[in-house]
Amino acid sequence: MSGTESTPVVDALQDPLVAQFRAYLMNERQASEHTLTNYLRDIGQFISLIWGPEARPPWPWKGPDRFAARRFLVEFQKAGSRPTTTARKLASLRSFYRFLIREEQVEQNPFSGLRAPKAGRPLPDVLSVAEVSRLLEAPAQCARQAVEAGGEQLGVDAYGPLRDTALLETLYSTGARVSEVAGMMERDIDLLSGVVVVRGKGRKERLCPLGGPACRALRAMLDRGRSLWEGGRERPVFRNLQGNRLTTRSIERMMKRYLAAAGLAARFSPHALRHSFATHLLDAGADLRSVQELLGHASLSTTQIYTHVSVERLKKVYNDAHPRA
Repeated sequence: MSGTESTPVVDALQDPLVAQFRAYLMNERQASEHTLTNYLRDIGQFISLIWGPEARPPWPWKGPDRFAARRFLVEFQKAGSRPTTTARKLASLRSFYRFLIREEQVEQNPFSGLRAPKAGRPLPDVLSVAEVSRLLEAPAQCARQAVEAGGEQLGVDAYGPLRDTALLETLYSTGARVSEVAGMMERDIDLLSGVVVVRGKGRKERLCPLGGPACRALRAMLDRGRSLWEGGRERPVFRNLQGNRLTTRSIERMMKRYLAAAGLAARFSPHALRHSFATHLLDAGADLRSVQELLGHASLSTTQIYTHVSVERLKKVYNDAHPRA
C-alpha cells in the first residue's frame, strides 16, 4: 500500500484520541484551520499505511515502532513528494505522539529522533518595482475601460475597483500575508497615523506602516463602503459586493485577473507582493532586523532568504551591464 498523497485518507477524527488532539491544537495551541486540516490529513494517511483504509477505530497507537514511522516517511519520498511536505508530515505525527505521551496513552514516540529530508530553498518570485506599479494601476485602468465601454459605474459597481486598488496597495505597502489582509477590521487601521495592526501567525500582533498611496486608496474605498453598508469600526476592511468579508480565495482570483490586465505572468500570487515588499526594502538599504519585524518573522533566518534574492538581482545587473562580467 502506498503512503502517497493519492492514498485513501482515513477520517482520523473517528478515533477519540485524535479528536482530543484536535481540541488541544485548537484550544491550547490556537492552531489555524489550515494547520488542523493538514495535521488530520497526515494522521489519516499514517492510519491508512499502518492499519489499512478499512481498519476501524480506536487504533492501537502503541503498536507502530520507529521502523513503521520511517517507512511512512519513506513512502512519500519515494513518490516524489517535496521535502517540505515530508517534513510537515513528520512534524504532524511527532506532535501527535507527544500529545499521546502527555496523555499517558503511549510510552514511546516512534517519530522522535527521525530527521526531516533537507529541502533546498528556492528563491521566491519577486516583481520588479515597475511591474508592481503596473499591477497596482490595473484596477483603475480596468475601471476606466469599463466606463468607456458601458457608461458610468455607480454604487456597488464603483466599489469593486476602489477595493481592489486598496487591497493591492495594502498588500504591497505592509508586506502582510493575504490571510492577514483578509482578516483586517476597520478598527485596526489608523489612516491619520498611517499604520495598521496586523494579526499574524499564532495571533501575534504587529504594527505595519501604510504608505501614502495605500492610505489614499483605503480612504476612498472605506468612504464608498460606508455609503453602501451599515456598521462601525467592527466591520471587515475588505468586502465582497454583498458586503461580506472578502476571502483569500477571492483575493487570489482577483489578482490573477489584474496580472493578466497588466501583462504580467500568471504564476504570481498575492504572496509575491510580500516577497517584493521585502526585496525592495533590502535593495533600498533597509536593515535585515527591521524587515524581519515588518514581516512578522519569528526567526531572522527566514528573512535572510531575501538577501539572497537581492544578491542574485545585483549579480544579474552586473552580468548584463559590466563589460568584463
